[in-house]
Amino acid sequence: SGRDGRARRRERAAIRRAELDREYVAQFAQRVRELYPGCPPGREQEIAEHACRKYSGRVGRSAAAKALDEEAVYLAVQAHVRHNETNYDELLMQGMDRWLARDMVTDDVRDVLYTWRSGE
Repeated sequence: SGRDGRARRRERAAIRRAELDREYVAQFAQRVRELYPGCPPGREQEIAEHACRKYSGRVGRSAAAKALDEEAVYLAVQAHVRHNETNYDELLMQGMDRWLARDMVTDDVRDVLYTWRSGE
């Protein structure tokens, strides 16, 4: 019936959207790897999956990110480094203001980004 056909089309469309999203996450991860060759193996996938999570409002969902723009990728990598390579989250849990905490970890973030970018 017509209803079955519509349901099948909707299902196929949902599968296609999921495939496109996986493809986009893979492209984003590849771009992270290109721009940050020193990034520990596997982290590019973690960064891409987090930044590109649907309906998150995160940088990976922006038009710039979808164009694999270097600045958008940088923002995603920077956020990952801030949360995973510094004591930023610890500072927040101690009640520190977010902007002050960011300020305190700026040098550490910059050092990690430099290492990942240079591949050394």
